[in-house]
Parts: sequence; structure tokens; C-alpha cells
Amino acid sequence: MNIVMNLGWIMTFAAEGAVAPQINVATEGGSGTTVPDLSIEVDNLSDVHRRMKAAGFEIEYGPVTEPWGVSRFYVRDPFGRLVNVLGHC
Repeated sequence: MNIVMNLGWIMTFAAEGAVAPQINVATEGGSGTTVPDLSIEVDNLSDVHRRMKAAGFEIEYGPVTEPWGVSRFYVRDPFGRLVNVLGHC
């Protein structure tokens, strides 16, 4: 895996190929947020946000467009884990 992003507080490693898995290692969540337990990239962030709210999930952060090129929001899963749902801008 190669480093494809390094912002100091988060590094992204990615494999090459048609399906390129990625792994992020972070010391903070960015923009003063907690480090999430899990990050999930989606194709249509606004649709996922709308559906999460309609299902009764409490949005803990966002949605917001971050300076490093993603839009995202945080939500807790049914087990209390903090999930970062994001899409690239």
C-alpha cells in the first residue's frame, strides 16, 4: 500500500488496481472532532443523511464540507459506535 494522503493527523494508505482498498490511521477526527470508530464513503451523502434522519438517527456532527475535500457527518450506530459518513467533493 502507498500513502495517498498525509495531513499530519490522518494518513491514508491505498492499494493499486481496479478495486483499491484504503486504510486510514488518525490521531484526531479533524475539525476538532473525536476520532470516529469507522468511516464509510458513500456515493450520495445528502440522500444517506436524509435517510438516516428519517430513520431516527441523531446526527452528532455535520453535514459539513471539510477543507481537505470531503463532505461528511457523524452518526452513532445502534451499538453506540461513532460512524463518519463521507463523500468526496
